[in-house]
This record gives sequence, structure tokens and C-alpha cells, in this order.
Amino acid sequence: MKIVVCVKQVPDTTEVKLDPKTNTLIRDGVPSIINPDDKAGIEAALELKEKLNDGSTVTIVSMGPPQADVALREALAMGADEAYLLSDRKFGGSDTYATSTIVAAGVKKIGFDIVITGRQAIDGDTAQVGPQIAEHLGVPQVSYAEDINVEGNKVIVKRKYEDREHILELPIPCLITALSELATPRYMSVKGVMDAYRAKEVKVLTFEDLKDMFNPDYIGLKGSPTNVFKSFPKQAKGKGEFYPDLSADEAVNTIVTKLEEKHII
Repeated sequence: MKIVVCVKQVPDTTEVKLDPKTNTLIRDGVPSIINPDDKAGIEAALELKEKLNDGSTVTIVSMGPPQADVALREALAMGADEAYLLSDRKFGGSDTYATSTIVAAGVKKIGFDIVITGRQAIDGDTAQVGPQIAEHLGVPQVSYAEDINVEGNKVIVKRKYEDREHILELPIPCLITALSELATPRYMSVKGVMDAYRAKEVKVLTFEDLKDMFNPDYIGLKGSPTNVFKSFPKQAKGKGEFYPDLSADEAVNTIVTKLEEKHII
């Protein structure tokens, strides 16, 4: 079985900068990590491979600039078998639709049985790319996965849903989006790190490699249907009000008064 995990390299900080002209993130000088939901997806794929013990493989796919190679090497060091970087200047500025178009093309070219993506990326929080990839591939999907098991030619997924859970059955091939709670990522081993940089290759697929698998008019910044009206960093919360000299009864009365003023009680 070929398990493909789609990952994204994201900024490791809330102190992001925005380009005022394009309303896109300025990533230069900002430390990056594998998106947390995606990393849980990697671990889930590795555990599934180990559980099946039938020669299954785990392939990592990421779309991004050349520096995303670092994230792919980390996934290889965790135990993934191979990695592909979809990278080309023509891919730059893609919104979720354009990104999913490109990633789906890469996944289709590589081949797959099960595709795992993170629920959403911490730098966008749209939760759109995974489901859109499934639509491009024409396969069934389940989002918000908390547990994944394979039984024969079907996948059993426990899906988190508000105050309850769904147990869903999918035929293979299919796509699953993972919550960070799905699995706790393992640490990279010393041997894994050495193999990731000495023995394994990050294969690069460019526009030329994928151009026959999508309409070039629908990729990149110009081909993205989303128009960003305004972007801004997350605003820090104020310090609030501080009452240091109140007795216990006065503190209770003050809290109740404040809650009534805000119509909470």
C-alpha cells in the first residue's frame, strides 16, 4: 500500500510580517516548522505502515520554495521512505484552490492508495486544501480524523464531530485529513537524520513535470480566484483590569458585576 502524506512548511511564530501590496506572508528570516496537523499525519502514516507490515511505503509531498527541503528531510528522518518537493516560481502566490490543484497533480503523478493531509495549516487556518485535493483526485474523503485503521480494502476512520464522534468506512483509494491529536510525532533518530541527508533523496517536481496534469491558467497568484481584501497579524490581548486590594466578597461582587455588564450572566 502506498500512503502519501501532504505537508506544509509554516512559520514557527505569531510575529509574522505581511507584504502590504500582495497581502501575502513575508517568510524571509522567519523560522519554519512542519505544520503540526501535518506532522501528526506523518506519524499516523508511519504507525499504519508498521501495523500493516506488508511492504507498505510512506511518501511525503510538499509544495513550496527550495528551503522546504528541510521539512522533507525531517520527515525522512522520522522514517518516511521517500519525499517529493513541488517547487517552481510559477507556483508562487497560489491560494488554496491553486495549491490543491498543483498538489493533486503531484500526488496523482507519484501514485497513491491513501492520502493523509493535516486538517489545516497554522498560517492560513482555512482547512480547504485537503478536501480540495480529494475533489481533484476524485476520491472519497473524511476530515478531522482521530484514528485510522485499515481492514482489507477499506479504511475505518474515527472522526471528531463537535460533541460526538463518527465512525466512517471508506473504500481505498481515499483521502483523510488529520487532527494534531491523531498521533504524537516521534523524534528523529540519529541514524534517521544521517540517512535523510546522506542516503535519501528529495525529488523535485517542477511546472514542466506537472504542466500536462492541470490548466496552467489556474495556478500561481494570477490563477488564484481568491482576492485578499486585507491581511493583518493577530492582535495581542490587552492587560485587562487588575484589582489587587479586594477582599474575597468584594472580588466575587466585582466579577459578577463585570459578567453582567457583558451580558454573560
